[in-house]
Amino acid sequence: MPGRRRELTFRFLAEPGDVNYGGKVFGGAVMKWIDQAAYALAVGWSGRYAVTVHVGGLEFERPIAIGHLVEVRARLMRTGRTSMHIGVEVKAADPRRGEAPGRTTHCIVVFVALDEAGRPTEVPPFEPRTDEERALEAHARHVAELRAALDAERAAFLARLEPAARLESEL
Repeated sequence: MPGRRRELTFRFLAEPGDVNYGGKVFGGAVMKWIDQAAYALAVGWSGRYAVTVHVGGLEFERPIAIGHLVEVRARLMRTGRTSMHIGVEVKAADPRRGEAPGRTTHCIVVFVALDEAGRPTEVPPFEPRTDEERALEAHARHVAELRAALDAERAAFLARLEPAARLESEL
């Protein structure tokens, strides 16, 4: 039922097919896991197909080795009329050592729910119940404000590049 699942966690072992040329998990594999967990939460919350519209603050804090137990936790932070802001934290640890998983990556993913015609559609509102959920929502609001300023900077920068790109294509 839409509007019920506020978080979910995927757990699995990092596999040899996930390895990069340095012997650690590809950043792209980690990004895929993040998108999959956030998608599962977004469609579970909205009850609709949803698409990624933004990923922010993605930083790889430490590598993940093949054979490590990986935990990808997605938590709903905030909703808009059609959007869902989802915080995703990736942790990993060597199961042979019995250590607590350590954070490797964190980011916020924004999804928009779509109707059958592919148009944005309303999602159930997220109402924080705990102090932690209120803090997550406040952080998501703050990050959204920062993103709006960055979007304006990006648009201005790309507008300045456009005449140069047009000139190059004419040569």
